[in-house]
Amino acid sequence: MYSTSSVGSFHTVLQDFRLEGMMMRYSRFVPRLYNFCLSLGMEPGKIMPSRAFCSDESQGFPIILIAKQFGTFPFNHGVGGGGVAIDRHGPHASHGKDLVIIQASHVGYDPQTRLFGCYRRNQTSDCSQSSNCGKLTEVMSWYRDEYDFACNNIFLEPAQQTGHQISINNLLLQADRAEGLLLILDRLIDHDAAGNPILIRSLSTARRFQAAPDLVARIGSRWPTGRRQPIGTMLTPDLFTFRRNRVREPESQSHLEQNLINPMPWILTDAAPALAAAQVNTQVEFDRTHRTLNKERGYQNRNLLFIAGLNIDISPREDQVFPLTKFIPWAAHVQTAGGESHVLEQQELYDALLACDSENPHKIDLEEAIAVMERSKEVDISFAFRRTR
Repeated sequence: MYSTSSVGSFHTVLQDFRLEGMMMRYSRFVPRLYNFCLSLGMEPGKIMPSRAFCSDESQGFPIILIAKQFGTFPFNHGVGGGGVAIDRHGPHASHGKDLVIIQASHVGYDPQTRLFGCYRRNQTSDCSQSSNCGKLTEVMSWYRDEYDFACNNIFLEPAQQTGHQISINNLLLQADRAEGLLLILDRLIDHDAAGNPILIRSLSTARRFQAAPDLVARIGSRWPTGRRQPIGTMLTPDLFTFRRNRVREPESQSHLEQNLINPMPWILTDAAPALAAAQVNTQVEFDRTHRTLNKERGYQNRNLLFIAGLNIDISPREDQVFPLTKFIPWAAHVQTAGGESHVLEQQELYDALLACDSENPHKIDLEEAIAVMERSKEVDISFAFRRTR
């Protein structure tokens, strides 16, 4: 009944993913990326870019810029939430001489409130704001509900002469549940010399225990003295973990949950959960995809660049058509036609991009390209080969 399991040390999962000082406007990032590709030996006009973005309309502006700078519409390597469809490596490899994959999870940002995770939808009737990335928010919602329940159903009892006591809802004490938030009770409850939890009282819906000395020391002066209070946000991420049954859920959602479930306690308790989730997803997707590239036969002995990062969609004003999207690079896999490959970590990648020119002489004029198509002679399509019955 009492869980004494521990959770991995995920509190450092985001410490090396720097945000400040790493951002580039997409209008600067993409031409620099193109010129970086040329510096790797890729041939102008023979590069097939591919994007692994969420299907959100806010990702359209980056796609337009990729098409403008690379001279072709990018291949689609993405699934909802910014995951990489690794089963599309082969088709992508057959569509170009040199190959680029750009993966990016995304998060909205409201410059007025300075909050992450929201985005103005100008196409709605009232230009309302909604979640962004909605897919990541949807995945997180079940965990948020579980966490909120625990925060509101674990009580710190008023300190008294007998010491500090903590009351825990009976549901949260069931360690054999198929899914739910699981408390690391050794860090919440004190134990006697024999290793048994010190139970003070059994209530109708909860049990009261002697609180663990480390918990008492951590909470310190915030421990209530007059009346009991819910533990609330003092339920820190090192005090719980999650178990989730994802058997019947769509593959894409299960994939995202697999990426996020272990660090989820740190994501939910972060000051900007949507931003933290996008960062973690980018990190996991790069690591996962990087391991598949050398196994893909179509990519062998080819110039290949796989770059992962974070798209920040700055919520547009009502008079703006597109968002001011910024890119924060995380890491890159570089492979040459000679078979050599290496990884660029964040600072190395940022420096390499910054060293490239933000002007691309090979960029195309999209309006002119469309006008050329409009002026082109009509092509008749014949169906004469079809037999009639």
